[in-house]
Amino acid sequence: NALGSSTASRANEVTRPDRSWQLLHLRLIFSAKHVAPIVSSYNERIRPVLDAVWCHTVENLRRLNITKEGIQLPTIVVVGDQSSGKSSVLESLAGISLPRGQGICTRVPLIMRLQNHSLPKPELVLEYNAKIVSTDEAQVSDAIRVATDELAGGGKGISNTPLTLVVKKDGVPDLTMVDLPGITRVPVHGQPEDIYDQIKDIIMEYIRPEESIILNVLSATVDFSTCESIRMSQGVDKTGERTLAVVTKADKAPEGLHEKVTADDVNIGLGYVCVRNRIGDESYEDARAEEANLFRTHTLLSKIDKPIVGVPVLAQKLVQLQAASISKILPEIVKKINDKLGSQLSELDKFPRKLTYGANAMSAFMHIIGLAKESLSKILLSGEFDEYPDDKHICTVPLLSSLTRLTAYWKIVLRRLIDSTALHLQFRIFNPVKKDVGYEIVKDVMSQCGGGIQRLLKESPSVALNRDKLNRSIKVLRESKKVVASITDKVSSYGN
Repeated sequence: NALGSSTASRANEVTRPDRSWQLLHLRLIFSAKHVAPIVSSYNERIRPVLDAVWCHTVENLRRLNITKEGIQLPTIVVVGDQSSGKSSVLESLAGISLPRGQGICTRVPLIMRLQNHSLPKPELVLEYNAKIVSTDEAQVSDAIRVATDELAGGGKGISNTPLTLVVKKDGVPDLTMVDLPGITRVPVHGQPEDIYDQIKDIIMEYIRPEESIILNVLSATVDFSTCESIRMSQGVDKTGERTLAVVTKADKAPEGLHEKVTADDVNIGLGYVCVRNRIGDESYEDARAEEANLFRTHTLLSKIDKPIVGVPVLAQKLVQLQAASISKILPEIVKKINDKLGSQLSELDKFPRKLTYGANAMSAFMHIIGLAKESLSKILLSGEFDEYPDDKHICTVPLLSSLTRLTAYWKIVLRRLIDSTALHLQFRIFNPVKKDVGYEIVKDVMSQCGGGIQRLLKESPSVALNRDKLNRSIKVLRESKKVVASITDKVSSYGN
């Protein structure tokens, strides 16, 4: 009881984010049964804002597929060379097992949405190819493999079609991360020769947007400057202001690790976090206890500053970076949504009015026939060519030209022939133009094989496709605008 009271007292004192590791260590020392989840005290303090801004806003915007409208959202992108320990890091954050094996295990972008939720048991769902597949902690690894095979094929190739995994579980941090294929330069049997270029193209697509936070996974066993993932992240983030590095396998190469993360020769602007990977069949709780003990007691690793060691610290930093990024770019997201919505509405206004079947279609049809008859009357009966200033030759009567060449002497006969021919032609044209044109067109349209007015006035496939595309875009943008507006009101109620 005394021990418990002491722990509670210390827990009340530890409120600053940079001291949360002390609380964790105390709990680990006293009892493995009291190991805290990796959701830190910092996460608990900012949860109202995170719930308002992240879960309700960004996740809803993702659900609406706002990125297809060219509007980028804050995203934590996980990159690393093959065998750097990427999967272990993600497993530790999510508390679930991911596919393992030789070669590239992640063959498609895996979007992991972690949501802290006090459910009786975790809920796991896979979303891909318009499917929603429920799974559980025991089956999730196999379910990911099945989904990956469907997206990328059953071989060892990769695909840029994303797979989403939603994890609702008590104790996980509220994070959305994109895990990308590990970087490899040498294709193995069954992989395309340009596998490196394919992987690089996918990675660059995700890390290039300025809204992306790059989580660069580095193995402590290698020279950081030689890592291909560092080369790629430096290509889009030269100052490292949006790059955080997590160093795995600290227990495998403790020598010189303190100096490597202190020197920062590769411009990691957001700093380093050193972690110990889960080994074998260790439970996640046992792994965290072993990790805390390692950095507390190891001769070399204990020299590393405590605010940059451990998976709980990594979770805390990611949550903090995510929240800061959202609050920073939220006004810009609102502006982009409004601008794009205005642009799409303006574009839609340029389309011809879409006719509904019935009275509107019949009225428009009769108006078109009237215009056609009027034009024919002007050209054929009155000789007015105002509508076609460049095409007067279309009304030249070959017959008249032939009669002028008959003889230059028969002027009177010629004039009479021309006058009578013109009168005859005018008489013969009058009935078709004034009476038969409209009748014949309507008869043809309304016949059984004519298809009716609906067929005649139906939009072309390209116009209909563009109209539908604009309408879908406008619907998404309007819903996104409502989402952002409602959450902005909630956030403002929190004050500073």
